[in-house]
Amino acid sequence: MTRIVFMGSPDFALPTLRALASAYNVVGVVTQPDRAAGRGRELKPPPVKVLALELNLPVIQPEKLRAPEAMSQLREWNPDLIIVAAFGQILKPDVLNLPRFGCINVHASLLPRWRGAAPIQAAILAGDEETGVTIMKMDAGLDTGPILAKRAIRLKPDDTAGSVFQALSTLGADLLLDILPDYLAGKLTPTPQPAEGVTYAPMLKKEDGRLDFTRPAAELERKVRAFNPWPGAWFEWNGSPLKVMRGRIVSVGKGLASGTRLTVEGRPAVMCADAALVLEEVQPAGKKVMDGKSFLAGGREWK
Repeated sequence: MTRIVFMGSPDFALPTLRALASAYNVVGVVTQPDRAAGRGRELKPPPVKVLALELNLPVIQPEKLRAPEAMSQLREWNPDLIIVAAFGQILKPDVLNLPRFGCINVHASLLPRWRGAAPIQAAILAGDEETGVTIMKMDAGLDTGPILAKRAIRLKPDDTAGSVFQALSTLGADLLLDILPDYLAGKLTPTPQPAEGVTYAPMLKKEDGRLDFTRPAAELERKVRAFNPWPGAWFEWNGSPLKVMRGRIVSVGKGLASGTRLTVEGRPAVMCADAALVLEEVQPAGKKVMDGKSFLAGGREWK
């Protein structure tokens, strides 16, 4: 029976791990170390670790995969195939060359478009009409390996990074299970990625979510959806960041300066370069998410 090691960390990887564990011999799981999270800064395990323990699968959490003890464990597991889904570390040649079937990656974009760490956010932010998943055989580059299969979905006008994340995580797991039998049987030949259409989606930081109201309203509305739930789209208000969870464009306020605060249909709005962005849902610092009307009703000075 084919021995598989799985590498992944966030929620995106869970459907793939669950599907593999139900159909194949998963001999080990590699995920990121527990990280401090929340106000109490308590250590929190990555979602993949939680699921792996539920499935009674052995887990290691190396800070760096090249650490001697991590490499020793990988060699002891002796995998025929390594499958990666949003692991968060670059695989070096000594790992890539370890399994006889190589390493396969489940990537959340239609490669070569949006190589890198944040492909879902990048696709929404750019206004792409579609996105999808790519199963590729990994090489030493960043998402540059040859393609085994792709599957696309249409992006809806109200899609957020969260909704697309959920859709693609399931799609990726299904596609992987569809193609694995042929791949392991030598019936599926990887196709090199085309040189045309390459784009990159770098890792996001919280500061990237800052809204610049001198930009067009459509761009900011996409940013709100692309950065929901993380890192969040926000702007400074009353000395604290105000997160915008959902927005809507309204053609009002012509001639007003960018950044001017308005009230539209009982909701807060901010003038952008060409129209107003109505704040349908917001999250003030230290508060829960609330709709725009509730935010205004809270006795806050908006205008």
